[in-house]
Formats: sequence, structure tokens, C-alpha cells
Amino acid sequence: MEESNGIKDNANNGGRLAVLWTSSDREVALKMVFMYTCNSKLKGWWDDVTLIVWGPSSKLLSVDIELQNELKKAQEAGVKVQACRACADMYEVTEKLEALDIEVIYMGEPLSNYLKNGWKVITL
Repeated sequence: MEESNGIKDNANNGGRLAVLWTSSDREVALKMVFMYTCNSKLKGWWDDVTLIVWGPSSKLLSVDIELQNELKKAQEAGVKVQACRACADMYEVTEKLEALDIEVIYMGEPLSNYLKNGWKVITL
């Protein structure tokens, strides 16, 4: 096991990460959500990274150009992006999210499956 920054590395386990982004706080999006998901793929910290846009974050993302640019960078790095259709429909932003190449689906069952199948989940 190698040690990096004082944390033991279990020989690159790979793994799967889902980041559940629910906050309407754009600083959270810029300084954590997009920074971490993008770097997770670029630096190989996780094999699979999925960003789930849910609730107020869907409305924020639909109108914030800077966040849309960060989203594109994350997608280009290999981050899979999904959004909750029920929330997108409530905020009337479904078409805007789909235009950003986001898979907009009902997320209750997929999120439950991520949790049941050993994915690590971060909620913001």
C-alpha cells in the first residue's frame, strides 16, 4: 500500500462514485461538485463517476453559463451525468438539461440501485 497525503492507498481499487448534487449554491458546484467529479476521472481516482443533478441544482444549471461550461469539461473527462426528470419537470427545465447532453430520467430507482450495488455516494 502506498501512502499519499497521509492516507493509505489500497492498490487502486477503482470503484464507482455517484455525486448527488441537490444544492442551489453555485459555490458548492464550482468548488466541489465539478472540481471533484472532473478530477476523479482525469486522475483515475474512480473508475466510474456519475453526477446526478437533482432538485434546485437542475434549475441553477439550466441558467448558469459558467456551470454549463464546467459541466461540459466534466463530461469530456468521462463523467456520466444524469438528472431527475421529476425535478426538471417541476422547474420546467427538462429540455434545457437535455440540450446539455444530460440523461434526464426518473432517478428514484437508479439511485436506489447505485446504493444497493456498492457505489459510494456523496450528497451535496
